[in-house]
Amino acid sequence: MSATSLKLPDDLKRRIARLAASSGQTPHAFMVDALAREAERSERRQRFAAEAAESEREAFDSGEAYSLAATFDYLTDRVAGKNPRRPRARSWHASK
Repeated sequence: MSATSLKLPDDLKRRIARLAASSGQTPHAFMVDALAREAERSERRQRFAAEAAESEREAFDSGEAYSLAATFDYLTDRVAGKNPRRPRARSWHASK
């Protein structure tokens, strides 16, 4: 593990110390956990954006998409434990 120096504003350092103590952690462990969570959140957001961009490309290339209402009904039934028929993709045209 490598060491990194981090300069914190005094107020933030006090807040971290207080929060770490209340959760039974050292300030170091608290900061490492916080940074790991933020790194994971940022990576997840990047993956989501990449997948959304790919989905958009696929929709434009195919000219087909699922209606929001049909998709919502399908997912609602799935969550309720039902075995609904999958919605069909429909042809659409992009706005100009």
